[in-house]
Amino acid sequence: PHTVEVDGRRVTARHIVIATGGVPVRPGFPGAEHCLVSDDLFSLPRRPDRVVLLGGGYIACEFAAILHGLGAKVHQIYRGHLFLRGFDDDIREALAEEMRAAGIDLRFDCDVVRVEKVHDGFIVHTTDGRTLEADAVFAAIGRRPNIAGLGLEAAGVRVTDRGAIMVDEAGATSLPHVYALGDVTDRLNLTPVATAQGHALADTLFGARPRTVSLENVPTGVFTLPPIGAVGLTEAAAAKRGPVDVYLARFRPLRHAITGRDRKTLMKLVVDRRTQRVLGAHMLGEDAPEIIQGIAIALVMGATKQDFDRTIGVHPSAAEEFVTMREKRPDPLAEAAE
Repeated sequence: PHTVEVDGRRVTARHIVIATGGVPVRPGFPGAEHCLVSDDLFSLPRRPDRVVLLGGGYIACEFAAILHGLGAKVHQIYRGHLFLRGFDDDIREALAEEMRAAGIDLRFDCDVVRVEKVHDGFIVHTTDGRTLEADAVFAAIGRRPNIAGLGLEAAGVRVTDRGAIMVDEAGATSLPHVYALGDVTDRLNLTPVATAQGHALADTLFGARPRTVSLENVPTGVFTLPPIGAVGLTEAAAAKRGPVDVYLARFRPLRHAITGRDRKTLMKLVVDRRTQRVLGAHMLGEDAPEIIQGIAIALVMGATKQDFDRTIGVHPSAAEEFVTMREKRPDPLAEAAE
């Protein structure tokens, strides 16, 4: 009890915090041993010219953008209908359009059957009957809690079927003196969330200021090209709670009227129809993560659409669109009723 062993040395403390993070999941198809994971990108001796990338989450989409930006020919394969599950559908679809327009080969509803090593690289066989030649195959199919070898079961720390440590709102495990935070709990796997949980736990245990961290209205960014910024509920999630108003704007940023680049920005607000509280803000476009950080403060404070409307925009900027959107998107259910 109250003791951990590290490299043969035992350390005893009143409180133990498990914050061991996550590790990449490796695929199980034939030839999976030839696949790299996200950790391997940073130690490659040279940039691969042809890349096959498996997965549809943050890491897969960001790596597709990075490798494409470095000049590689990228094929991204995802077994689902559309990548970035959990993000707003309009944003997901718009990103797919932009990535395809940039030259990234996206293959949805597709999976890998096997990877074959050949003299000058690899042959990737897919479920649609096609083959792809690659210099590198990256598996970014998810991450799992990093609990191997910790002896949690013997100690009495309960975990889920996925291997995530079970915790309450304060981060306490099934043992009263053992806590867990961050990705090892598999709740909201974002670095700033783990940092905030660590601060809250320190305040609770040692600062005489007990508090918890809310997992609602946590902003996030996906650093693709273009990037995504999002905070709050998606349209689909909000609609399950009741009627919503949706404001949507798609435009080419003003500066690209000069550069001539065909880059699009999409912004979306999801508003509770009854209270007019803004439930979600979503953006695809340049500087989206920077912009959404400020919008997140408004959502945490409970801002309404009228609060957004009263705010003067910064001109000329893309961000001003969040406070100038006035036209609601037609409600398909209301139209169907008519």
